Amino acid sequence: MITKDAEAVAPVTPAPPVEEPRPRATRKRRAWDEVPRWQIYVPLGGYLLFTLVPFYWILLFALRPAGSTSLVPWPMTLDHFDKVWTERSFGTYFQNSVIIAVATLVMTTLVALAGGYALARFDFRIKRGFLLALLCSQFVPGALLLVPLFQIFAELRMINSLVSVVIAETVFQLPLSMILISGFIRNVPYSLEEAAWVDGCNRFDAFRIVVLPLLRPGLIAVGSFAFVHAWNHFLFALMFLSDQSKQTVPVGLNTLMSSDSVDLGALAAGGIVAAVPVVVVFAFIQKWLITGFSAGAVKG
Repeated sequence: MITKDAEAVAPVTPAPPVEEPRPRATRKRRAWDEVPRWQIYVPLGGYLLFTLVPFYWILLFALRPAGSTSLVPWPMTLDHFDKVWTERSFGTYFQNSVIIAVATLVMTTLVALAGGYALARFDFRIKRGFLLALLCSQFVPGALLLVPLFQIFAELRMINSLVSVVIAETVFQLPLSMILISGFIRNVPYSLEEAAWVDGCNRFDAFRIVVLPLLRPGLIAVGSFAFVHAWNHFLFALMFLSDQSKQTVPVGLNTLMSSDSVDLGALAAGGIVAAVPVVVVFAFIQKWLITGFSAGAVKG
């Protein structure tokens, strides 16, 4: 017989917890998951075909023998490259273009770096007006600068000199480069420079040690634009350089076309010679270029 005291001492076993049914995992469907794949790949394939066919056509004319009508560059020949490089002096044109492009890159980057730092870190009365003038200068076509620049270079006896083209290209590139670099510098926290000042650095050392390494992607982006523009620009070299030994690659390409006939093989080979340096440069700086664009679009 169980007494009342035994009932009070006996442990009470808790009831097992009841597991609630888990909801079925549902995968969120994105908008493009419901689009048939052919509606994506067909336009992309058409765009790719539209982009690559001109490149194949240039390679076809450059590599197949003169007078051939084959759609395949076989038998393959390099006679057109040898012709433009030796007979048409493209080796000299190439050297001149490299000098102008590299010098423009260096001068544009250095001057734009100094001006961009002043715009980003200092306040002065005409700052807004100066920025407005830089923006408005982008609407001025380069052809309008020919007459005043030609008169200035003629007074300084710089006509038919590569220096005149470098100065003209730098002047044309500076406004946009200064605006871009000032945006990159604004993304660098000002407190980093202040901390460097506390550690004993002056303004220049703080900029060189702290800020400049953080601007590497932006500088590469700005420098690449300056290099490509100076490499491809035709007008300044045509107007300021009269000696054939000082012409550039774009002007050399123009000499391959005459009113009577056009040497398509030589013109295609010259086009490849003109395009290869730009492709190589962008292939090496692609990572830094994308990082520079991202740094200029996001505020740090």
